Amino acid sequence: MSVSSGTAAVQGSVVEAAARRLATAAASRVPCAPVRDLIGPEDVATAYRVQEAFNAARVGDGVTVVGRKIGATSQAVQQQLGVDQPDFGVLFADMAYGDGDEIPMHRLLQPRAEAEVAFVLAADLADGPLDVAQCRAAVDYAVAALEIVDSRIAGWDISFADTVADNASSGLFVLGDQRLTLAEFEPVEVTMSMRIDGETVSTGNGAACLGDPLNALSWLARRAHEFGEPLRAGQVILSGALGPMRPLFPGATVVAEIGALGSVAASFTTSLEEETR
Repeated sequence: MSVSSGTAAVQGSVVEAAARRLATAAASRVPCAPVRDLIGPEDVATAYRVQEAFNAARVGDGVTVVGRKIGATSQAVQQQLGVDQPDFGVLFADMAYGDGDEIPMHRLLQPRAEAEVAFVLAADLADGPLDVAQCRAAVDYAVAALEIVDSRIAGWDISFADTVADNASSGLFVLGDQRLTLAEFEPVEVTMSMRIDGETVSTGNGAACLGDPLNALSWLARRAHEFGEPLRAGQVILSGALGPMRPLFPGATVVAEIGALGSVAASFTTSLEEETR
């Protein structure tokens, strides 16, 4: 065996060990230690390999990929997480909820809510410049969205590599009912207000998301192309938080108002016993 192949084998075993740690935490609902002790806190390339391995088991179980999420797009969220750049993760069909749905808390470990603009694509973003103009033309419509971010890592004790490996700290997402085309509103101009149990806990605007949610979509389109998994027509794209994320607790109701896109809401069960009735 050559040195290079031996190194690759070791790296592969490390990737699998990190993915297994995250998968075990997800299955057991017991948060795990950070994976940076295995892959390093800033090794982004390896972290995305771990993410791919972590997600592969879900695809293998027959869960359909329905889109992508962009994380850490706002300065407020970057400061909350202690990171300095965006990342992305995969959205699966079983992560989706509709406006007003009750969400079982047993699906989540350490949930936090953030409000954002979601885009649904009418065309692939597989080649070309993948700039804002191309991305704008590819959007079918936008809706208000809640992303329920979550972490398999205990206490949200994460480096950038940890959150990338953990599918960008993805949890669940909720889409509003009101659909607008980009001829009907400008994402950068929206304002956001999010309430939990009637108390305003987060505010922001479209410019907080990498300067414009369409900038975030363009960033993601280019990154997805680089990784060989371009964005496709019909996919849901969560473009990133418009303001700070806030923790959620059993029994909470969260409502976000996002400009012309209107409101989106979800509530959370109060106990495991309630979920099984």
